[in-house]
Amino acid sequence: TVDESELLTVPDGWKEPAFTREDNPKGLLEESSFATLFPKYREAYLKECWPLVQKALSEHYVNATLDLIEGSMTVTTTKKTFDPYAIIRARDLIKLLARSVPFEQAVRILQDDVACDIIKIGSLVRKRDTFIKRRGRLLGPKGSTLKALELLTNCYIMVQGNTVSALGPFSGLKEVRKVVLDTMKNIHPIYNIKTLMIKRELSKDPELRSQSWERFLPKFKRKNLKKRKEPKKKNTKKEYTPFPPPQPESQIDKELASGEYFLKERQKKRKQVEEIKAKQADAIKKRQEERNKAFIPPKEKPVVKTKKASTEKKIDIEAIKEKVKNAKKKKLGALPVEEVKLKMAADEKKKKKK
Repeated sequence: TVDESELLTVPDGWKEPAFTREDNPKGLLEESSFATLFPKYREAYLKECWPLVQKALSEHYVNATLDLIEGSMTVTTTKKTFDPYAIIRARDLIKLLARSVPFEQAVRILQDDVACDIIKIGSLVRKRDTFIKRRGRLLGPKGSTLKALELLTNCYIMVQGNTVSALGPFSGLKEVRKVVLDTMKNIHPIYNIKTLMIKRELSKDPELRSQSWERFLPKFKRKNLKKRKEPKKKNTKKEYTPFPPPQPESQIDKELASGEYFLKERQKKRKQVEEIKAKQADAIKKRQEERNKAFIPPKEKPVVKTKKASTEKKIDIEAIKEKVKNAKKKKLGALPVEEVKLKMAADEKKKKKK
């Protein structure tokens, strides 16, 4: 185990110093060049933005040429080029432009902290219909899934044809590649997006930076819903016997067994007619029963009589008599006797004080 004090940590906001002419004053020894082809439909756009491409590359002393006859773009170093990695960035720039990435985004590759990744997805799925469905799943409804992925990874993502072009920081590109490959393997991108959201929240906590995040991340179990279809008719193997199967009975054998063979033609016809009439009679009887079903009344539920609530209550006659007596004693508007006595006593006290 390594002590935490021995581990090197990059401070927040630290950036690698830019590569200047002082780092390589003598320049490069030999000329390097890269070329890439572009599709016909990109010709008009590249014609318009090519002056801007040349201007951006001239700052790094790299020449760029556009060949419309061959349909190719070429970048080459010059004697003034001092950054050896500038030609690699220029190569990535023309690759992104060929893959339908707009110039405003593609020019960011010339920055030190930006990288790109072109993921080939055409050969990952065999069936064309399945490939289109999974590629559409990566985009999401109205591009919502792709937008969520861009926000979580801080990368620009462009899905075009059989490739996915991503542009952004190295950590984000790693996540984008994982999500894209998982989507092509029939794992929905929403699972990876959920994991990225949890990781983003955990990275904000400084205490959890040195700990394992496995206990916080969701674990999704893959379910194989497709099962082998069982045949409707199962062929069961019969036991092997050395003897051949018995010969099936012919029509004459059946008639001989039932006795019909010895009947005359009239009797045979009469028997057939009787059988037909019997079948017709059964059919008419069934039809009549079905018709009569409509006229059979449904069974009614028995009516349950609700008991009327007893309104009659026992009247207490003695209590009413007492109430009437008390009411007679009191005069309307007059005070009770006790209150009158109290008032008179209060008035006498006042007179004595005077």
